[in-house]
Amino acid sequence: MFRLGEARAGGFEEIQQSGSIVLEPQNILFENDQVEQTPMLKLQFAVKRLIDVFGAFSALLMLSPLFGVVALLVKLDSKGPVFFSQIRWGMNGEKIRVYKFRSMRTDLCDATGVAQTVKNDPRVTKMGAILRKTNIDELPQLINVLKGDMSLVGPRCHAIGMFAGGRLYEDLVPNYHRRHTVRPGITGLAQMRGLRGPTDRADKARARIASDIYYVDNFSVWLDIKIIFGTLWSELKGGKGF
Repeated sequence: MFRLGEARAGGFEEIQQSGSIVLEPQNILFENDQVEQTPMLKLQFAVKRLIDVFGAFSALLMLSPLFGVVALLVKLDSKGPVFFSQIRWGMNGEKIRVYKFRSMRTDLCDATGVAQTVKNDPRVTKMGAILRKTNIDELPQLINVLKGDMSLVGPRCHAIGMFAGGRLYEDLVPNYHRRHTVRPGITGLAQMRGLRGPTDRADKARARIASDIYYVDNFSVWLDIKIIFGTLWSELKGGKGF
C-alpha cells in the first residue's frame, strides 16, 4: 500500500443511492502528488511491469488468430481502417495514442472521444456493436501495454476534455489528476465493480474517479491480480461493454 503525499483531511464517504454504493469525495487535500518511492513500492512496480509485458505478449500471441478474423470482419462491414486511434491522457499528464478496433463509421466518428456513446448510437457499425458488447474492440490496447504507455490494470484512459453532467471531469472531484500518477489500464477497479457505460451524470463520473483514486492509494500486485480475475469473471458472466 502507498500514499501520494500526506492526507490532511477527508476521505471518501460511501452513500447509498438507489440500491448502489456511490463514493463521494470529502475535500481531500494532499501535500504533493509524488509517489513515495519506498523499496517495497519499487519492487511492486517492477513486478507489475513484468506481469504487464508477459501478459500482453502472451495474450497477443494467443489472440493473433482472433485479431485476423476481427480485422477481416471490420473491413467487410464498413469502409475505413481496421484500427482506430485516439489521443488520451497517459501517466503524469502525458498524452498517448491509444489503439482499438474501429467500431464506428469513419464519417461520423468523433476523433476526440468527448462525445460519449449512447444506446443505439447511429455512429456504431453492426460489427462494432458486437465488438463493443464483448469488449473485443479494446484488445489492441495490449500493444499500448507492451509499449509501456498503459498497464493491464489501472485507471481507464480518459479522453482529453471529458464532460459529465455538463462539467469537466477535473472539476467534479478534488485532485482528479492524481488518477494519472500511474499508467492507465485496460481494466481497473471501477470496471470490476461494474461502473461501466456512458457517464451522462456527474455522480457516475464521481463514483468511477473515486474508485480510481482508491486504486492509486492502495496499489499492490495482489490488488492487480484480483482485478484481472474479477474482470475475467465479469466478462464470463456477460459483463457490459465499456
